[in-house]
Amino acid sequence: MIRIWARVIKNHKIQKSFVYESIDNFHKETFYLHMQEICHRLDIPTPVVLSYHINSYVEFFNCKFLPRDFVESVNFDALEIEDASIKS
Repeated sequence: MIRIWARVIKNHKIQKSFVYESIDNFHKETFYLHMQEICHRLDIPTPVVLSYHINSYVEFFNCKFLPRDFVESVNFDALEIEDASIKS
């Protein structure tokens, strides 16, 4: 099961937040599809997902997309995603 906490950041404040859940197991190959759904729910464009982003998520359980990672212009400073299934 996948649980991803996504948040849109502007001026160091959370503008939008959403916890995405899927019964699928995590696979690098489907990361982009999950990002599409997350962005659709947040009503923002989908960023260009590079291997750097996937590797950051796999290794550190989080990833940050900056405005330069989007083809369309965005009015926020970052899209941050974090694995919400990690038990503390």
